[in-house]
Amino acid sequence: MVSFRDQLRAGELLAGTWIKTPHPHVVEVLSLSSLDCLVLDAEHAPFDRAALDLCILASRAGGKTVLVRPQSASHEHILNALDCGADGVILPHICSAADAKDAVKACHYVSGGRGYAGSSRAAGYTTKGMAKHRADATSVTIIAQIEDVEGVDNIDAIAAVDGIDALFIGRADLTISYAAQTPDDTIVVDAIDRIVAAGKEAGRTTGMFLGRTSDVAMWREKGASLFILGSDQDFLLQGAAKLAEAVKA
Repeated sequence: MVSFRDQLRAGELLAGTWIKTPHPHVVEVLSLSSLDCLVLDAEHAPFDRAALDLCILASRAGGKTVLVRPQSASHEHILNALDCGADGVILPHICSAADAKDAVKACHYVSGGRGYAGSSRAAGYTTKGMAKHRADATSVTIIAQIEDVEGVDNIDAIAAVDGIDALFIGRADLTISYAAQTPDDTIVVDAIDRIVAAGKEAGRTTGMFLGRTSDVAMWREKGASLFILGSDQDFLLQGAAKLAEAVKA
């Protein structure tokens, strides 16, 4: 079976959604969907380590790829996600090649990198042994999120960093960083184009959040292939709105 990381690196079309509710039942239900991955949004939703642990457990039980966007790209936050058994991380506010290199180091068992524990879920609760666990850790998916003017300015250097599997575009934060009015302003769209082009040049996959599924085909044609769309909260609101509309029609 081809892994999510291999599909990502090959540029296959992949779709996922954000999980904003830190409860394993939400993850358990959405693990039954045909989405390619779920992303636990610990940056903007109230996930502590215990909640991450339970939600990752639910996703693994359901056989669904689970990524974590941690609170930051700090070694501590990356370690929390990976020891709990996440398949990979989407790391916010990567602004330079140095940031990207440090993030890659934090994901792997190298000097100054990921702290080793053989008792974690990722290590099979001591059953894997050090050699296998270290080998498995080399397949962690590492995605650098670009969402600042500095990140766009340094995008060629970031995309060239060995170990970065994909670039992910934070369109809302780019809007703020460029002091634009909306995510559709020309300066924001031009920045997105630049990131996608840099990814193609470096042989990196590019992903993004989109508010409109109708935009997928356009960005797919330009070279993006990972799309994180909507969230569990969106599904609740949209389902409730459709139900109310149907009843009151």
